[in-house]
Formats: sequence, structure tokens, C-alpha cells
Amino acid sequence: MDICILGASCARCRQLLANVERAVRELGIAAAVTKVDDIDEIIKYGVLTIPALVVDGKVLSAGRVLSAEGVKRLLA
Repeated sequence: MDICILGASCARCRQLLANVERAVRELGIAAAVTKVDDIDEIIKYGVLTIPALVVDGKVLSAGRVLSAEGVKRLLA
């Protein structure tokens, strides 16, 4: 599973990244978690608000900082 966090280095983006890493660890799934902060790359996903959560190329959330529990619900 490929998970990507789209966003700048703002506190909200860093929090979503931490929550995603925690959810992946707690679920025990094999996933590559990356962070993209290049605006041109973010725009390619059609995302207008950050942070955004992309799983296997599909935008699942944008403009919200999901909790680890919220991320787990999306990944399960």
C-alpha cells in the first residue's frame, strides 16, 4: 500500500503524517508512507486544501487532520 501525505511543512501536515504513521503501525499493515510538499505535485492530485491523504493514488481526505482512529477507518 502506498500512502502519501500532501502538504507543506505546517503543523497540521506534520500532525496528519504522525497520525498516519501511528495508524499504519497499530494496524500492522505493510505500507510506504511518504510526504509530498512540492506544490506542482500536489496540484496534480487536484487537491486545493491541505493536508491531504492519498492512498494508492486516490485522494481519501483533504483539508482535514484525521485522527489515527480516523485514518484506521479509511485504511481498514
